[in-house]
Amino acid sequence: MSTLLIVQHTPTPTVRSLADAVVEGTRDPEIEGVEVVVRPALEASAADVLAADGYVFGTPANFGYMSGALKHFFDTIFLEAGGALSDDGSATGSAAGGVQRTRPYGLWVHGRYDTTGAVRAVQSIAGALPWAQAAPVLEVLGDVGEAEQARAYELGATLAALLTT
Repeated sequence: MSTLLIVQHTPTPTVRSLADAVVEGTRDPEIEGVEVVVRPALEASAADVLAADGYVFGTPANFGYMSGALKHFFDTIFLEAGGALSDDGSATGSAAGGVQRTRPYGLWVHGRYDTTGAVRAVQSIAGALPWAQAAPVLEVLGDVGEAEQARAYELGATLAALLTT
């Protein structure tokens, strides 16, 4: 059985509604053989990352960046999860002794006015890990309605379905 790890920071009802839709999508009745593990960003560990076959990350966009909680998660798991930087500081995506196979990931970001910096930051960190973006980033500005929840459901379902093959 494959494991999909969802790491999220959901400090508001709006952001939580997206997270709930992502989790619901991962548990679509047509998807079998995937265990879904949901962790708040401040509780997720490198052991969680190493035990998973794929990931979904969720964050609000705070002052043009990902939440501090999600950044803390990445800071604490980076090296153990296989993160590596080359001598010039660019991402290499593999480190000796780390996770060597490429694992799929997805991302959703909610902001009131802009999500660009938060998306860029997560993609930069993920690029230095042995992970590959497997779905378009779900960027949501403002209120979350049925359309946004449907897109979040689809993101969760897509990542879970990728782990069944």
